[in-house]
Formats: sequence, C-alpha cells, structure tokens
Amino acid sequence: MTMSTRAPDDDRPPPVRAPLGAVAWKEVAHLLANLPAALLGFVYTVTVLSVAGGLSVTAVGLPLLALGLSGSRQVGRLERARARLLLGVRVEEPTPLPGPGRAGGFFPWLFGAVKDPVAWRSALYELVRLPWGVLTFTVTLVGLFVLWPVLPYVARVLTNVDRALVRSLLSPSDELERRIAQLESDRGVVVDTAAADLRRIERDLHDGAQARLVALAMGLGLAKEKLQEDPDAAAAMVDEAHGEVKLALQELRDLARGIHPAVLTDRGLDAALSSVAARCTVPVKVAVDLPERPAAAIEGIAYFTVSELLQNISKHSRARTAGVDVWKSGDRLLIQVTDDGNGGASAASGSGSGGSGLAGLTERLDAVDGVLVVASPAGVGTTVTAELPWRTR
Repeated sequence: MTMSTRAPDDDRPPPVRAPLGAVAWKEVAHLLANLPAALLGFVYTVTVLSVAGGLSVTAVGLPLLALGLSGSRQVGRLERARARLLLGVRVEEPTPLPGPGRAGGFFPWLFGAVKDPVAWRSALYELVRLPWGVLTFTVTLVGLFVLWPVLPYVARVLTNVDRALVRSLLSPSDELERRIAQLESDRGVVVDTAAADLRRIERDLHDGAQARLVALAMGLGLAKEKLQEDPDAAAAMVDEAHGEVKLALQELRDLARGIHPAVLTDRGLDAALSSVAARCTVPVKVAVDLPERPAAAIEGIAYFTVSELLQNISKHSRARTAGVDVWKSGDRLLIQVTDDGNGGASAASGSGSGGSGLAGLTERLDAVDGVLVVASPAGVGTTVTAELPWRTR
C-alpha cells in the first residue's frame, strides 16, 4: 500500500495522469473560463482607469478612482474563489479596508483606497490576464479536439502559470497584511478584557470596600449619638468600627494588588512572584533569572499570568508542590509554571487542573504576540509555558 507524503495544508495538485481525471477536468474548465473572466476584468479595469484618469482634474476623479479600485478588490476576491474551487489554490484574503466611518472620515478613506496595494495588484492582474486568457482558451480548445492524449499535461503547465499569478498578484501584500488582520482581531480581545477588568473592579468596590465603609459610617454615627448617654457602648462601637477599618483597608490593598501591585513596580518580578507564591495553598518554588527588567507592560502581563495559574493550582490541581521558573531567551520572556496535581488541563476547554481561565490567558498573551502552551497528561501533573516579547512594539 502506498502512503501519500503530501502535507495536509499543501495546495499543490496531485500528479498528472491520463486520461483526464477530476482534477484535470477542473483545470480544463478553469482554462476555458479564463477568456470570458479575463475579458470582463480587462474591460472593467480599463474603463475605471480611463474614466477616473479623464476626470482626475475634477473633484469627482479621485472618488471614482477609489470606488473603482474597491471594485477591483472584489474582482480579485472572485478570482481567488475561482482559483480555490478549480485549481485548489488556497490564498489568504487580504485585510478589508475600513469604511469612511472607521477610517476616520471621508478623506482618510479616500486616500487609503487610492493607495491600496491590494486593489492595484488586482487591477494589474486583470490587465495582464487578457492576452493570457486568449492564449489558454485557444490552446485548451484545440487540445480538446486535436491534442487529447497530452491535454492533461498541457493543462497542468498552463494552470501552474495561473497558480503563480494568483499567488503573486492576488495574495496579501506581505506578512504585514496578515499581521494587521491579526492585530485587528487582538484589539477586540484587549478591549473586551479591559472592559471585564473594569466591571470586576467596579463590582469589588461596590460589594466589598464601599459596602464596608458605608456600614462603618453608620456605626460611627450611632457611636457618636451614644457617646454622652452610654460611653461604654460607644467605645465598643468605636472598637468594632476600628476592626471594620482594618478589613476595608485590606480589601482595598487586595483590589490595588489586582490592578497593579506596588511590589511589582518597586522591586520587579522576583519579589512580586514570591509574594504571589506565598499566598498559594500549595508550596511553590520560585526561580527568576533575568538580567534586567522587561518592559513594564510585559512585566505586568507576566505577573498576572503567573498569579492566575497559581490560583488555578490552588483551586483545581490537588497538587502537593508547584514551581515557577522565569528566564530570558533571546528577545523573549519565558515563564513555566508546573504542578504535580491531577492534570487534565486544556486551554481549549478550560477544564481540569489549572484549566479555569486558560482560554482567557491564551487570548491575553496572543494580543501582545505571546504564546501559551499547556501540557497536562491526566494524573501526571500540569506544565504551562508562556512566551512573551521582551519589549512591546
């Protein structure tokens, strides 16, 4: 039995075989459709450029060009879909251009659309496609009646040129295009996380320190009324209020620590993580080996990542010991948190040892170009490795 060695994401077509198989028929269909598709694209592109160029001296020239180039983007999208369906070419979709509302107004959108490299490459694709479409249509049509035995091989050669054109002219500009799309997605995650943190702070203030301070004010008011007629009762109430003040201060300290702990600002990750480890219900060994402090934002993310992972160990792992290791490797900050608990954690499902919140941590790290990897065999323990950039961009 012969096993295929092609990778799952490899979009190269299978080897050519005669007579025509399903793949070869798709390639022939693509080549025959080249002429009408190229003719329509060529006419559209020439019309847009001619009309917009002729009206460039007027106020409507640039808006027409911008709209025409937006249409070229859509033509490119249809060509990518055709290549995907008939040639098996998987090309990522470019980042959509923001509309006038999201671009900051009409003129920023106008200049962005006119300078759009994706649209210009789509227009170039349509211009060069007409002579190529005439050639491939003619050769394929003749091959159907004259060159039948070698048609699969001819079709493969011609469609490989088509594949190269699609990849070179209709793919996203470069890695920057893909990075922009990723950052737009990450921005939504960051906004949602910040909103959730604000709601948590508001809830903690309302239900904790605020409620306790209201009760304290009421208690002191009653103590003031009883000060003359019953000094002993007033003294007892003041003593009780003193205890409430201590609890309120502790709650405010805990809340402040949850926002950004003072020890992290003053003394760095080593001291801050040791403080977090001391509050864990499981004995934790902390080892921090950093030549210098990373960027403040990265340092904060590292702190809260370890803090949440240790909380998960306390709540879910049933571990006897745990460890935290932090070090620098190249331009990356590496964090590894381990425990000898029951394992079974999963960043996808959020279940098992340390599983709670792992999906949220993954999204938070991804938003700053970080990575979270979870290794958690059932019954063996859990190792969570986080990788962060040393400096923010």
